[in-house]
Amino acid sequence: MTQNVDLMRDKLAQKDSSQTRQAQEKPEQGKWRRLAKKHSITFLILGSIAYASYSWAENKANQPQLDLKTADTPSNQTQTDASEASIPQTSTTETNATASLAADANQSASVELSRQSNRFDSNNVILPVFVAEFALSQDQVEESLSTYQSLVDEYNQPMINERALDLALKANDIPRALYIAKIWVERYPEDTPALFYLAHLSLRAHQYELAAKTLDRILQLDSNANIEGILAGIYPESPEARQELLGALSLIEKNNNPSILVMIAGLEAENQQYPAALQKVNLALKQRPRVPSFIILKAKLYLASDQEARAMRWLSWKSFFQDNPDVDLYQIQHLLKNNQTKKALRKLRRTARKYPDNEQLQFLAGITSIDAKQYQDAEHYLKRLQNSAQYQDQANYYLAVGAERNQHIDDAIALYKAVDGNLYPVARKNLVSLYLKQNQSTEAIQLLTQERVSHPSQSSFLYQLQAQTLQSIGNTDQALMVLDEALQQDPDDAELIYSQVLLLDPAKDRDQLDNALNKLLEIEPNSPTFLNAYAYTLAQQNRKLDLARRYAEQALVYAPQQASILDTLGYVAYLQSDYDVAVQALAQAYQLAPSLGIGIRYAKALYIHGNIDRFQQIYQELKVSYPNANELQQLQQMLAPQSATPVTEAPTPEIQST
Repeated sequence: MTQNVDLMRDKLAQKDSSQTRQAQEKPEQGKWRRLAKKHSITFLILGSIAYASYSWAENKANQPQLDLKTADTPSNQTQTDASEASIPQTSTTETNATASLAADANQSASVELSRQSNRFDSNNVILPVFVAEFALSQDQVEESLSTYQSLVDEYNQPMINERALDLALKANDIPRALYIAKIWVERYPEDTPALFYLAHLSLRAHQYELAAKTLDRILQLDSNANIEGILAGIYPESPEARQELLGALSLIEKNNNPSILVMIAGLEAENQQYPAALQKVNLALKQRPRVPSFIILKAKLYLASDQEARAMRWLSWKSFFQDNPDVDLYQIQHLLKNNQTKKALRKLRRTARKYPDNEQLQFLAGITSIDAKQYQDAEHYLKRLQNSAQYQDQANYYLAVGAERNQHIDDAIALYKAVDGNLYPVARKNLVSLYLKQNQSTEAIQLLTQERVSHPSQSSFLYQLQAQTLQSIGNTDQALMVLDEALQQDPDDAELIYSQVLLLDPAKDRDQLDNALNKLLEIEPNSPTFLNAYAYTLAQQNRKLDLARRYAEQALVYAPQQASILDTLGYVAYLQSDYDVAVQALAQAYQLAPSLGIGIRYAKALYIHGNIDRFQQIYQELKVSYPNANELQQLQQMLAPQSATPVTEAPTPEIQST
């Protein structure tokens, strides 16, 4: 393994060299960024003109089939996603489900659009499109939507309609989106993508009769239309609404369509009518026996009926007849969810051999092998993904995790350095932690300084991480200097200010803390984290306790059941001698997060409140959980017979974030 990773490290060194060259090219890139920023309005105008011109050209061409596969709409896969026909618990968002409808519709039917002439003057449309897009760029969503709705009313062209629908859906303005879809279908009554939108939106608006009529129209155009995805993410929540939709679907003329059957089965499953739902799915499977989503729905019905063994046998059998891994993946994910790692890994290996080019399988096999401490197998799978456009960063990250667990420190460092994208922050945190474990704090600081040059978009995070690193090695003054430097570049960065608050001394830096905390509340006045920080700081300083309590109570409104905020409220109430509230708040905080600091404050509040039995119980729990904690000596002294006067001084706690 080490030899293989040595080769990998050489490749990563070449990548580091490439990053260095890129850093040297930053001034040239910066010139173009400044140019783009300076002329942003010009570029926006040109973009709007191009968009309007394209709309005009599309109308002139009068294509017979509407193509909704724009940059904002993902292409449809050849097979229906397994989650689309699932029992109505789905992680798919409503917006994504809606976006997929257009792609499904294009696959289902080819539609002749109306060739009726329409006055569509490009000179008239360019200006309103520009106004709408400019308003959108200024976050004036309502103005942009109103402009596009006017264009829909006047011109009713597919390109305009689609853009208006897209904006309305992103703004979650369902009534307006439904209005646009209705106008679209009125002009193009046989346009299947428009009908798919109308069916989905009428369901979201709970207009089930309209939805049923629209679905019926789609099936009249194409009796084999794949429509079960229309309900993805929007199954009615109440039993009454589900029953109403079931009644509407039963009136559809072609209610033996497999997609309709699956939609009805999903609704019945949500009502826990599993035998009836299973009957519908079986009827659908007779017509389409190899559709992964139908197969998976049947397995889910078995699982919901507490027939796990039967579900697993069903999935294993049907997976033999599949030409894609969707059914296998569902079974594997179920096994992993139920902590059956060994079975899942065996299934993963077989499936990965069957589909050697499927990157999702390779990745899942790699990280599962790491969890099973089979590092050589993990390396085998993950190294194949190091050049993958989708999984490159994940592969490098988990290879680094495996190398670190296997004590291949140099390999882990090289691999963590190669990670970019969404995993960049956690990779750099792990990398710094690895350096500190090796007593290489200087190397860690140098790395973070260099990274700010090569990754300017991550500069705020890197400044914060550098300050935390300096504080961890006892150099708080230099950590504050680093944050001061960062705040000179971006004085309104709330995370940087909050990092500074955590480092400032409540006793020595009172004025600076006040300024910083007031600045935070100016930026985010309703942030429970910042309100809690301010309240905690005032409590540490034992001043303005009424204000501190108000901030703590306000933070609790925005983030109820947060242990750190309840701890703050209890701490403030304790200092105000309001021991009833102190005991109540600290009891909740200790139940949520039984840490040493919260436990000590809770015990002191109990003691001063006179609940000695509960005080002794908490003291014993803390002794078991933290046997070497010197802070417990305070509680031990309170238990001594000579301690007749309760201690009212609270320990000095750290500010906790929510």
